Amino acid sequence: MPKSSSSKKAVRTRRAILDWLKESGGQDATAIGEHLGVTAMAARQHLYELEFEGLVEAAEEPRPMGRPAKIWSLTPAADRFYPDGHAELTVGLLQTIRAAFGETGIKKILQLRGRQMTDAYRKEVGDRSALPARLRALAKIRTREGYMAVVQRDEDGALLLVENHCPICEAATECQGLCAIELDVFRDVLGTAVSVERVDHIQAGARRCAYR
Repeated sequence: MPKSSSSKKAVRTRRAILDWLKESGGQDATAIGEHLGVTAMAARQHLYELEFEGLVEAAEEPRPMGRPAKIWSLTPAADRFYPDGHAELTVGLLQTIRAAFGETGIKKILQLRGRQMTDAYRKEVGDRSALPARLRALAKIRTREGYMAVVQRDEDGALLLVENHCPICEAATECQGLCAIELDVFRDVLGTAVSVERVDHIQAGARRCAYR
């Protein structure tokens, strides 16, 4: 029997909740409802369904006044909704390359990969003079590659390139050099006049990767 329009809408809403939590981190039902344009009560109903499916979990967060807030976040089970970059294949290839050619072979491949990424990104970013425009173009490329990238401003006005998902996380765990070349590529693409540093790193336990 085909799904009703109401059940299809519920599925879309719950997926929107997952995407929002993926992008923003833990949120309470009120904030989630405001983002989706629904009441906090309606958001809670969807959250309870997602909790039943094992996709979200809640933790209490103390507040200065009143009862603690219930903060919702994704569980590892929700990772299946986001690109994994063919993790198993990539990890296997890295292990094979290391076994056949050693760390020298891995280093050469990473250097070549870095040059390829830099050339491709430069062509798409183009000759935009303003840094925000260059970052938005870079974020668009990275989002297309599965990183869910956005550009934000830090509290002091500095620009942040934030990546809310890592589609090569397992491969990066196997080969730390993959993360190193990404930082080098960003520096090359944005130019020597721009200082780029990684301030959040999924491999170090952060929820996201962020480059300031």
